[in-house]
Amino acid sequence: MAPINDQFINDEEHPFDLLLPDNQSSCVVYSSPHSGLIYPPDFQEASALDSVALRRSEDAFVDELYDNSPAAGSPLLKARFPRAYVDPNREPWELDPEMFTGPLPLDANTSSPRVRSGLGTIARVVTDGAAIYKGKIDFAIARQRIEKCYMPFHQALSDLLEETYKKFETYLLVDCHSMPSIGGPMDADPGDNRVDMVLGDANGAACAKIASQTAREILEGMGYRVVMNRPYAGGFTTRNYGKPYEMRHALQIEINRALYMNEDSISKNAGFETLKNNIGKMVGELSTINPALLRGEK
Repeated sequence: MAPINDQFINDEEHPFDLLLPDNQSSCVVYSSPHSGLIYPPDFQEASALDSVALRRSEDAFVDELYDNSPAAGSPLLKARFPRAYVDPNREPWELDPEMFTGPLPLDANTSSPRVRSGLGTIARVVTDGAAIYKGKIDFAIARQRIEKCYMPFHQALSDLLEETYKKFETYLLVDCHSMPSIGGPMDADPGDNRVDMVLGDANGAACAKIASQTAREILEGMGYRVVMNRPYAGGFTTRNYGKPYEMRHALQIEINRALYMNEDSISKNAGFETLKNNIGKMVGELSTINPALLRGEK
């Protein structure tokens, strides 16, 4: 298999990039956890998939769609490691014991719906259901990925949100994702054509209605078809950091990949610049949301 990228990311150095505004004027924070594309050679060698198939789980180019966030006064955190390598939108030890040689941590979650579908913290399959590995892998390898990629990413996100909370007494985390244009075999809507955007607020449990409603109105005002929580209501990140009773809010945004990329070749299509411009407008508008509204003040 031809290397996708010859950089290693399991050195301690840079598992993520953090783009900060000169002055954080907004309580909105953006995170792109699945757009990383640095695939270590040893991971590629252990995989049964070619380079394009291995990238099926990527939210390709999503970080680029949101890269004007700092200009709007909002930070943007983006993972450099790919989702197929380790998934930060899962619990830290959400693992399938059948994948590994060696014992798992005693507190590992081995029976969640994500694990059963092959999409745990260390995924067994890519999103179209194809198996990633040629065989079992040593759990020590999984532990290293989690400790050197997952943990630093979440530490950076947690620190960023706490700093934002201290400044504004609230925050709104926007978790930025993309979705296949047709529901896949591992999804709740297999074979269905999807709308343009899905907003996930854990069915109202992760953010105040004013946040999801504002985002929805902005996107629908641009002509996009938007639904709430179907088929994606939000993952670990949304549920872990979204605590509206503490004025801590999280909203997941899933963008239909057909709007901006060729899903077969994983390349930008003619719609990319239009979508990027529109996402930039959304970021600009959403980033001006009044923190008092998120604090429940009149």
